[in-house]
Amino acid sequence: MKTKLTALTLFVATACGVAFFPAQGTLLTGHQPPIHIVKPPVAPPLVNERPKIEAVFVLDTTGSMSGLIQAAKEKIWSIASTMAAAEPAPEIRIGLVAYRDRGDAYVTKTVDLSSDLDSVYAELMDFRADGGGDGPESVNQALHDAVHGISWSQDGQAYRVVFLVGDAPPHMDYQDDVKYPETVKAALERGIVINTIQAGKNGSTTRQWQHIAQLGDGDYARVDQSGSAVAMTTPYDREMARLSEELDATRLYFGTAREKVERQKKVDAAAKLHTLSSDESRARRAAFNATRSGKDNLLGEGELVDEVTSGRVDIDSLEPDLLPAPMQAMAPAEIKAEIAKKAEQRGELQQRIGELADQRAAYMRDKIEEAGGAEASLDDKIYRTIKEQAAASGLRYDAETPAY
Repeated sequence: MKTKLTALTLFVATACGVAFFPAQGTLLTGHQPPIHIVKPPVAPPLVNERPKIEAVFVLDTTGSMSGLIQAAKEKIWSIASTMAAAEPAPEIRIGLVAYRDRGDAYVTKTVDLSSDLDSVYAELMDFRADGGGDGPESVNQALHDAVHGISWSQDGQAYRVVFLVGDAPPHMDYQDDVKYPETVKAALERGIVINTIQAGKNGSTTRQWQHIAQLGDGDYARVDQSGSAVAMTTPYDREMARLSEELDATRLYFGTAREKVERQKKVDAAAKLHTLSSDESRARRAAFNATRSGKDNLLGEGELVDEVTSGRVDIDSLEPDLLPAPMQAMAPAEIKAEIAKKAEQRGELQQRIGELADQRAAYMRDKIEEAGGAEASLDDKIYRTIKEQAAASGLRYDAETPAY
């Protein structure tokens, strides 16, 4: 009996060993099963809460384009407001490429993409129509610079777009040029749509502009030589321009000495546009800055009032030399009181500007409707293009008309 019990115990132990250690059993037979490693769960990729619009305007700045360049200077803020009207509110970055031709004062000038539209606009204000006059221009070089010389983001969901605006065809006889079909192909590979807007009626330009838009998966439009932009003065422009300048004065920038130098450039750009721009243009800027997307342009980086009131920065933790110069000798209580004062002023100004912007928009809509609409305008053509193309990036535009 004892012998049988011992044998049974050994059998059970052996069976359990095989059951619980199958890998060892198979190793003895030489048949290794696949090893399944359980990996820890992978965190989902971060979602970009605000979609991006990256738009580069490639502008012919030769002598015949003076009317359209002036229209661009007046309307860039309206175009930005049109972009900002999307749901959800996008982050907007705009860049510029100005072009002429070989033998002129320059062939191309590039202003990189930036959400600091004040600084972009300050560069645009310096553009003048000159040179050209001999037919074709350096369009190939301009498009190449727009695609390869601009800091496009790597965001796969961003709406990346080029608007080529000019009245003359490209030089196709320059042997060392990268021709536009090759550049447009590279643009598509990077998710950049290329649209063309022709100024005037040059038949050769029409054919080439239509071909570029077709290759670039974009739209072609034509406007008259002056740009066909809606240009209208409203009873609200002067007050909005004045309040916009007061709003800019509520900004306080902090940071290292190098950061302060960079942020001063933004302050200088705003001062330049207040000095040199029309009341109408400044009102359009105020309307844009009143949007959620416009906040990026209004404040930029390192703006103390917004950083403190939002809770992102603890004023007590900042070293004195990081503060704006006028605050470095203040007592902590004085600093906090000044920030609170600026925040209150800012809120009141923003509310008033928003109210005036709504009244201005309603006034413009009524006047344009009385005039029979503005379907042929530069404003409308750009809006229709953006509305259709940006949908692929998840942006929805419900308005029937653009911002004017």
